[in-house]
Amino acid sequence: MRETKASVWALLRTVLGGLMLLWAVEVRAATDGEAAAKAAAIIARMTAAYARVPAYQTETETSEYRKGRLVETRRFRYSFKKPYQLRIDMETPHPGMRLIYPDENGKVFIRFGGWRGFMPLRLAPDNVLFATRSGQRIDQSDFGLLIRNIGRSLSGQRRGELQVMERDRQLLLEVVAVDHFLPGVVTRFRFVIDTTLWLPVAVEELTEEGQLKRTIHFRHLKTDPAFSQQFFHIDEKDSAHGQ
Repeated sequence: MRETKASVWALLRTVLGGLMLLWAVEVRAATDGEAAAKAAAIIARMTAAYARVPAYQTETETSEYRKGRLVETRRFRYSFKKPYQLRIDMETPHPGMRLIYPDENGKVFIRFGGWRGFMPLRLAPDNVLFATRSGQRIDQSDFGLLIRNIGRSLSGQRRGELQVMERDRQLLLEVVAVDHFLPGVVTRFRFVIDTTLWLPVAVEELTEEGQLKRTIHFRHLKTDPAFSQQFFHIDEKDSAHGQ
């Protein structure tokens, strides 16, 4: 009799355990499915919002970290006009420096501030002088590419759970995914989306364990600013140097 009761209880534990496991899997799948559906809706709204923006300008700040410690911060005004014209006016660490991309040969025109301004440079966008620890190039810096990369991080390149949080007219999306610019690297991303404009306002990149690698903040974002006809113009008198 005792053996019979023991067998019955063992069977019940097996059945109940299986049902609990099945319920947990179904709940987890539903939760992931809901988050993925919400992420897809967010990306659709961002894509549509960006499609309506012919140009934009933002005060950008990027900070890079090594082993969690801040090693460099750059501040600059970033101006972009579709289909693809960009201008960067540096504030720090090279105040007065101006970069315009692309020139007629697909290179980056650089004019320094101060006395060095008499000798401009023209360099390829993959030149080592533009290299950063993030692997991102100057011609990989526009909102269009960022929105597409966010979409990939939330879908096919995702490597973990997706968290979606709302706060003060902003959405915070956190996900572990394939790095946008470094092959073979997995990064924990935090994307902050302004739900008034439906455009990104901040990106944080961390290791999988949560150690900070890079932050990007887009402040004072203006959509369709009134650029003059000469704003992205490269002066014909500027001689070409570099490669």
